[in-house]
Amino acid sequence: MRRLALALALVVLPAEADDRRSGFDVMGPDTQAMQQDDTANPGILWVRDGEALWTRADGGKSCAACHGAVESMRGAAARYPVFDGAPLSLEQRINRCRTTHQGATPLAYESQELLALTAVVAHQSRGLPITPDADPHLGAVRAEGERLFRQRQGQLDLACSQCHDDNAGKRLAGNLIPQGHPTGYPVYRLEWQGMGSLQRRLRNCQGAVRAEPYAYGSAELVALEAYLMARAGGMPLETPAVRP
Repeated sequence: MRRLALALALVVLPAEADDRRSGFDVMGPDTQAMQQDDTANPGILWVRDGEALWTRADGGKSCAACHGAVESMRGAAARYPVFDGAPLSLEQRINRCRTTHQGATPLAYESQELLALTAVVAHQSRGLPITPDADPHLGAVRAEGERLFRQRQGQLDLACSQCHDDNAGKRLAGNLIPQGHPTGYPVYRLEWQGMGSLQRRLRNCQGAVRAEPYAYGSAELVALEAYLMARAGGMPLETPAVRP
């Protein structure tokens, strides 16, 4: 019961959450305009690639052979990570579908193809509120994610929460510190000149505090994703977002 209560507490938004802000809200007007215009948003190129991949038969069949048009995925990304025998990120779900249902090989993390498929699926939920999966198994996963979010690490001995909770809105080396809500992943970052997943962003932060980054697909990164999505519950998805 205690775990179930924790899971529900993380899914239901606290009353004081009204001051939450997406990274979009603290960007300059030029970058905001780039994200809002699909003819200027570079992330749309990955969405278009994902549309082609959706109908391409890899292994024995295509994604469309099971799911129909990609529009059938509306609302799906808004609830990930989910629990299906184990916690699964959206990327892990795509790869499980490939190996289990398509007879295809899994795609490498941060590969063009996996980012494109993740982007096109998440794009179908653009504008919908993040609605974390209510499976009670995820209560302990989110609790572990929150523990990691608040755990000091690395040579700089810093926690995620010290930047994105305690000092959000302040400046670090001239850059405004965002609240760290994962509302637009995968995102196109101008710094990267390309698309990247939430796990890439988390690993970058670990490198910035001089900690050893968790491996892609690790239980730690999925737990952090689960907590961060619950923390952002109710905020609209923006995929593909653009960030500095």
